[in-house]
Amino acid sequence: MLKIANREIGRHAKPFIIAEMSGNHNQSLDRALHLVELAAEAGVDAVKLQTYTPDTITLDVHTGEFFISNEKDLWKGQSLYHLYEQAYTPWEWHKPIFDKCQQLGLIAFSSPFDETAVDFLETLNVPAYKIASFENVDIPLIKKVARTGKPIIISTGMASAAELDEAVRAAKEEGNDQLILLKCTSTYPATPQNSNLATIPHMRDLFAVEIGLSDHTMGIGVAVAAVTLGATVVEKHFTTSRAEGGVDAAFSMEPHELKLLVEETERAWQSIGHIQYGPTEAEKPSLVGRRSLYIGEDMKAGDVFTEKSLRNVRPGLGLETKYYDLIIGKKIKVDAVKGTALNWDLLL
Repeated sequence: MLKIANREIGRHAKPFIIAEMSGNHNQSLDRALHLVELAAEAGVDAVKLQTYTPDTITLDVHTGEFFISNEKDLWKGQSLYHLYEQAYTPWEWHKPIFDKCQQLGLIAFSSPFDETAVDFLETLNVPAYKIASFENVDIPLIKKVARTGKPIIISTGMASAAELDEAVRAAKEEGNDQLILLKCTSTYPATPQNSNLATIPHMRDLFAVEIGLSDHTMGIGVAVAAVTLGATVVEKHFTTSRAEGGVDAAFSMEPHELKLLVEETERAWQSIGHIQYGPTEAEKPSLVGRRSLYIGEDMKAGDVFTEKSLRNVRPGLGLETKYYDLIIGKKIKVDAVKGTALNWDLLL
């Protein structure tokens, strides 16, 4: 049974909801701590950070391939180094943020982006690790994380089945099989049409691990759909307000949306249930609303059932309507008044 901290994860448990802070603290520790409070109020299970510095993730170069020039890129017009200067969470903030999470009953963990980040997060005794989509091919990093013996959540954006197999094998070769793969589309924002949630059950069958969703779409519809397809973990970026800006604000959820995500994914999980035919216990009182056979006019013993005297009506306390053709033309055994539910004892 897979657990993060004391929280069980699997199809027997409600979805594990992760609020991804990323760089939406806008370089303010007070804002970061406020975001934790908002996440707790929304009812999520966990808050996740990202652990890197500009120098551990890229080079201090501002031209050529280190400059974002793609017209469609959310961060166009910046160098990678400057982007990560805005987005990174100072390492000295991690402990106060994690402490705040603990005070509010939230699980706190992070995505390390290099091996020094893993060493640092180990000093904070994080209960789990997240491998971001862009790092799911960084096998040395995955092996380093796996050796901690803690659960590993791996986003699968852009990864082929072969690359995911290599990542899963790398973790298991280090003796760690506490794995969760998150279906992910690495566009910001992503669209429902590009989410391909049909991959979720296929991925579960292929890798025999827990499967979830790292969701960059707007709204909650994709996440709810993922849960009905078997996702047991949902991760969403969140912020105080998209209007306030921030590196990831454009595709992040606001607090009221995050609360709705928690509520509706749990409802979706509850609705899956089990294979069921016939009335449930809750439905049985509603059987009376079916049609059945009733006597439609007063009858004397020996009278023949006709279309007037045999009626197919509600409520459903008489014989089933499938016997209508069988009974037409038969005789009644005793006197009966209009509105009597038909039963076999009334027939000759």
